[in-house]
Amino acid sequence: MDKATPKPDVFQANRDRAAPLLKQLKADGIGHMIGGETVPASSGETFDTASPIDNSVLAYVARGNANDIDHAAKAAQRAFPAWRDMPAAKRKKLLHRVADAIEARADDIAVLECIDTGQAYRFMAKAAIRAAENFRFFADKCTEARDGLNTPSDEHWNVSTRVPIGPVGVITPWNTPFMLSTWKIAPALAAGCTVVHKPAEWSPVTADLLAKLVKEAGVPDGVLNTVHGFGEEAGKALTEHPAIKAIAFVGETATGAAIMAQGAPTLKRVHFELGGKNPVIVFDDADLDRALDAVVFMIYSLNGERCTSSSRLLIQSSVADKFIEKLTARVKALKVGHPLDPATEVGPLIHERHLDKVCSYFDVARKDGATVAVGGKPYDGPGGGHYVQPTLVTGARADMRVAQDEVFGPFLTVIPFKDETDAIEIANSVRYGLTGYVWTGDMGRALRVADALEAGMIWLNSENVRHLPTPFGGMKASGIGRDGGDYSFEFYMETKHVSLARGTHKIQRLGL
Repeated sequence: MDKATPKPDVFQANRDRAAPLLKQLKADGIGHMIGGETVPASSGETFDTASPIDNSVLAYVARGNANDIDHAAKAAQRAFPAWRDMPAAKRKKLLHRVADAIEARADDIAVLECIDTGQAYRFMAKAAIRAAENFRFFADKCTEARDGLNTPSDEHWNVSTRVPIGPVGVITPWNTPFMLSTWKIAPALAAGCTVVHKPAEWSPVTADLLAKLVKEAGVPDGVLNTVHGFGEEAGKALTEHPAIKAIAFVGETATGAAIMAQGAPTLKRVHFELGGKNPVIVFDDADLDRALDAVVFMIYSLNGERCTSSSRLLIQSSVADKFIEKLTARVKALKVGHPLDPATEVGPLIHERHLDKVCSYFDVARKDGATVAVGGKPYDGPGGGHYVQPTLVTGARADMRVAQDEVFGPFLTVIPFKDETDAIEIANSVRYGLTGYVWTGDMGRALRVADALEAGMIWLNSENVRHLPTPFGGMKASGIGRDGGDYSFEFYMETKHVSLARGTHKIQRLGL
């Protein structure tokens, strides 16, 4: 009898793939990409980026300031006319080449993202492919980006068209940074805009690789410029620069408010995807097994470091005890480990400061009278990095801080509710309004609750499943504007109206 073929050791294969990449990264460091050239900071200053796995320094990164942003903005300004006027079919071809380049390096991107952010390989293995899909989707839309409407009147033909707004700034976060960067950069480039990208300082590694892949794909110099640095230095300079016509930002609500104020003197258009404290509402007539799967996935995947995580479970009182019992067992069974291990479900958090923030809510929960049913402590993970136990808080009320604040970690707060009215009131009782999730067998109720929820995106009997043509964004303190399909073009482009007279309408005659 033949012996079974042994399964490949994916964990070891990932480490083997990462080793030469990290060696090269440490040797080269990370510079800015300005006008098609990799350059150091104009000040000569650097900062280090460390892995959350073991705090080892991955690379020394150029520390950008206002001078570097000025160089990048002017490079984007110079490149804009030719990129704007390039035939859409040619721009489409170039963006497909970027997608090809991303797919060719997908495995490298995945392991680098794991090591730089702490995200588990099971999720990052797909992130680079999704990034390539973002480029392909918007590449295909290049030829329709300028499409408008024909709205004739009695005496005029009225047509509209769209034109790219100009050089734009893109400021991206540290959670799944590669994929989220492409969400913003791909539609901007497809629209005909040029870009200055300021990645999060806690996760600069794959942003550097993206800039190089875009150049290798043949996109003209200056179309995508990347400046690394801190928000109060490079980020602030970008939001204030007069050559930058719009800012697309993903991150914390307080930072979004600061960016809006900084961009006000130059009347910058802004698009914000900000914080969330999203409810998942489970009624007693739902498919409770599927709902349980979705509840666990949407808060404990990606280390809970996702704006769309369902961090509040609103469970109907009649089924709360049994549902919480099953939920508790699932949370206890989650595997915390090295992010390159394909068995790992929860990796280390991005940074020591973020770990401290998440852990501070353990005492907050207890002081407010809630119960930490699972977790509630740091975790001694491989490498000794920023690990935390997946945490479940029960016995909470809607007015508690753990039910109001965005913890942004593997931290779920459970709140029971009586009926539909009670569920809606609790769900809407926070300042955020990004997503909502509703589980029920009654489609009439599902639609009523969806209509009543103060959220920009709602999934009924589903976890978050992204469809690129659909609008992505939030209400209230969760953001301004929408991404996806034509919604992205509405941000990166100006609508222009042209009216053609038939020559028959009466014109008033003055001064005769």
